[in-house]
Amino acid sequence: MRRKHVPIRTCIGCRSPKPKKELLRIVRTPQGSVEIDETGRQSGRGAYICRSQECLEKAVKGRHVEKALKCRISQELYDELKRAFHE
Repeated sequence: MRRKHVPIRTCIGCRSPKPKKELLRIVRTPQGSVEIDETGRQSGRGAYICRSQECLEKAVKGRHVEKALKCRISQELYDELKRAFHE
């Protein structure tokens, strides 16, 4: 019996590779808006981050989210991300 392939993605905060399902995806849509992608299937440029406050702080401090998505990130989106991590 063959094993199912598990997609691996790298966290932009801690830079560690993890299964895609364990990470939160942030996407820049073709229209240019930046959103949290709960489904992991939205079209656009994506970046993955661990679901930990520590990784989010590292990603924000180092501007890793902006670098990965190649666009400016508003303070409102950072606030939305912080709320998502507290749930």
